[in-house]
Amino acid sequence: MNIIDGKKTAAEIRSEIAEAVKEIKNSGHRVPHLAAILVGNDGGSETYVSHKVKDCEEVGFRSTLIRMPATVSEDVLLGKVRELNGDPELDGLIVQLPLPDHISEDKVIETISPDKDVDGFHPVNVGRMAAGLPSFVSATPAGIMELLKRYNIPLKGAECVVVGRSNIVGRPVSILLSQKGADATVTVVHSRTRNIAEIVRRADIIIAAIGQPGFITADMVKEGAVVIDVGTTRVDAPDTKAGWRLKGDVDFEKVAPRCSWITPVPGGVGPMTRVSLLLNTLQACRAQGKLMPVK
Repeated sequence: MNIIDGKKTAAEIRSEIAEAVKEIKNSGHRVPHLAAILVGNDGGSETYVSHKVKDCEEVGFRSTLIRMPATVSEDVLLGKVRELNGDPELDGLIVQLPLPDHISEDKVIETISPDKDVDGFHPVNVGRMAAGLPSFVSATPAGIMELLKRYNIPLKGAECVVVGRSNIVGRPVSILLSQKGADATVTVVHSRTRNIAEIVRRADIIIAAIGQPGFITADMVKEGAVVIDVGTTRVDAPDTKAGWRLKGDVDFEKVAPRCSWITPVPGGVGPMTRVSLLLNTLQACRAQGKLMPVK
């Protein structure tokens, strides 16, 4: 059993991004600029956004955090998104999810310019990704593919089972794995699938993204399989200072001995999700017409 270390890999990629930013700056262009809109003060969202701001600082990006109250109207939020769409000094724009119930997340996502949609959620980017065209790929699927690539996990002809069909992880990663260049054979299972254990047991590569702690058990994993655990559920842990710990979708202690490679939780896919957002922002900055001289 070998550990796929997402934390280490993400640190290496951040170093690569920082070098690219130095080159951009030395060539007389402005550095990449990412803006995030945070509505309300949800604890999880506050943590995620603070991490993103910190990541930007580390690699030399400019970042802007726009806070709006939980009571903000949908029209006002959409107006701010449109305003930022038109800002030539801004490369990437994210609106932190979830949003208050009175605001349509779909409407907000569709209002963000596809050229600045570094979360990769806009239907235009999703469609281009599905068609194999250049696009922003949502951060978690992109991070998973980068981990598989950097650890030289063979994909061609491999039987991959994706557990979960969300629009953020399951669906896009299943498409990426099956596209030309990756060439895996992909099966997607979900809450309505019959005989899930039997299907998962065939897999050379398992992508667990169902959001149920410990769902993948040892009897569902064949010897030598590669297991990528996307789950990050907070479970009660009175023995910890925080009172909780993160638990993945995989029963790590019992599954790991059967694997050739496995990601831990935390320290696996999570850090790669964060660094993928930076890669998308760098891509946006490098896009045609985006490398702007410093004023």
